[in-house]
Formats: sequence, structure tokens, C-alpha cells
Amino acid sequence: MTRILIIEDEEAIRENILELLEAENFAALGAANGKAGIKLALEQIPDLILCDVMMPEIDGYGVLKALRSEPITATIPLIFLTAKADKTDVRLGMELGADDYITKPCTPQELLKAIATRLERQKTISSRSQQKLDEMRNNISMSLPHELRTPLNAILGFSELIISEYDVLEQADILEMVGQIQVSGQRLYRLIQNFLLYAELEMAATNPELLLEMQNGELNGIQSLLSEKARQQAKQANRTADLQLNLQEACVKIDLIKLTKILDELLDNAFKFSLEGTPVVVSAEVKNNFFILSVKDEGRGMSPDRISQLEAYMQFDRKVYQQAGLGLGLAIVKRIAELHGGELKIESSPDRGTIASVFLPM
Repeated sequence: MTRILIIEDEEAIRENILELLEAENFAALGAANGKAGIKLALEQIPDLILCDVMMPEIDGYGVLKALRSEPITATIPLIFLTAKADKTDVRLGMELGADDYITKPCTPQELLKAIATRLERQKTISSRSQQKLDEMRNNISMSLPHELRTPLNAILGFSELIISEYDVLEQADILEMVGQIQVSGQRLYRLIQNFLLYAELEMAATNPELLLEMQNGELNGIQSLLSEKARQQAKQANRTADLQLNLQEACVKIDLIKLTKILDELLDNAFKFSLEGTPVVVSAEVKNNFFILSVKDEGRGMSPDRISQLEAYMQFDRKVYQQAGLGLGLAIVKRIAELHGGELKIESSPDRGTIASVFLPM
């Protein structure tokens, strides 16, 4: 049964609404003031809240602000009941996250229609969220076991072979197998680091102290830092001859680890999804008070629909191309940029290459 909480200090109005909702087969709860309403909302987790604006102690805006700050009640639809609804009041409520306004007095039909509209909208939002969650679970279940097992199999297989056949193996063969163990270990390490970093970024997004600490970084002399990092990565990918650099000097409000992580993921994608012998261009410039770091390739590219669907743990055509990874790279870049007040922009078309650009405010 749908549970609705009414926070209203006028007893007659509160009782009338409770009676109306119970007659419509809702589970209705009543609170006589804002403080009691907040407590009841946190305890009962209603499906929708009707809240008066003008109340003693804690008014409707205070109730809304308190509920939106709690993860457990942050997404509950809230409709304000108010005797006045001028533009200033409506704007303030909407900025705080109100879903609708109903001006008192109102007819039972008006109230029920507003409730039905908000509940239907919330149902649609929940359905979409569940669909995204199911897709993410499916992507993780398909990719994570493979991504963990593949490097582990190589590590265990080569190490067991070295141990069991050490006396008869040539030194060159041992070195080759040790090299494969190292490559697999690095792949596994990168996987775990990306997993942990994405979790850290999501925590920072909802924790003001962590976010402020992250945003306090400042980096100078980035030209040489980016150049060195790009050349190292090109060497690891055996694409040194393909790398082209066009870097301007700048001072950026981000720490070294996060900036090099952005470059690392953008370059990794560019090398991974383009052919050897085609150029990969890294550019850095200052424009319109933004630092712009771009990586351009002439590889596979993406359609606009797939660019719009980029999310964590999302990979396209995994079975076709057999690519490695969890699909976290661009999601991490996007999140780092957003948490620093910037954004990730991708220009791409199938079989014509991609330009991935991160904009960070100076």
C-alpha cells in the first residue's frame, strides 16, 4: 500500500487530508509540525510527502532541506501545500528540490491528481533506475570474472611452469615467462586500482569534506609532466612513433595523480581502439579560462547514441572485439572532471576516430 506523509500544523486541514487519502486506499500518516514530520519521514520512509510551507520552528523549506540531505529520504517526492505561491516562493522550493506546489484551499480532485502525477513520475524514475542497475549488474557479471581470471590464470600458469620445470628451462624462456607474469600482474593491479578509484570518486561526490580536499589541488609545470607520461604510455603500447604532442604550459587546479589518471585513461583508449601506424595526438591548451586536455585518434570511433550511454561498467560490442577492461576508464575521467567543476566532451563517429577532451576551470 502506498504510504503518504502529511506534515501540516493546522489540525483540521491535516485530518481532512488524512481522511481523504484513507478513503482512496492510501496508508496516510500525519505530523503536526516540521520537526515531527522529519522524524516520521526518516522512520517510516513514505512514498510521497505533502508538506505545509508556513509552520512554526521548522517551516516547509527547512523540512525539505533536511530530507534532501539524508540519502534515505533524498528522492522521496515532496509536494508543498501553501496559502501563498508567488514566483519567489516557488523558485526557492524548486531550487531546494520540491516536486510540486498546491495552493490552499484546493479541491480533493486537485490534490489527488497532483499525488497521482507525482507517484507515476516516481514509478517511471524507479523503473529506469532499476533498468540501469540491472544493466550494470549484467555488465559486471559478464566482465568481472573474466577480467580477474585472465591475468590470474597467466600468473598462476607461468609461475607453476617455472617452478615445476626450472631445472630444464632455458634462461631466456624463464625471462619471457616472468615478463608475462609481470604484464598480467600490472593488468590485475590496474583493474583493482580503477575499481577502488571509482568508488572513491563516488564517495567524494556525496561527502563535502572529501570533495573540498580533492578540489584544493594545484599543479604547475604540466607541460613536462604530461609529455613524460604520454611518452611512457606510448612506449608501453609500442606506439612511440604514433604519438604526437602539442602541449601548452598552464597552472591547473587539480592534483598530479588525478591529472595523470585522466591522460592515462584517454591515451589507453586511443591506443587500444586505433591501429598501429595511425597518429594519436595529445593536446593541451588554455581557452576561455579553461584548461583543455585532448586526445585524438583515427580509430574505431563511436556513434552519438553510444557516447550518450557512457557509464561505469559499460562496454559496447565486447563480444565482437574481445576488449579487456571493465569499462571504467572514461567513467573515471568524466567523474574526475565533474568533481573539479569541469566536463568530458567526446566528438566521434564510427570508423573515423575520436577526440576526447577534458575541460577544467583555471
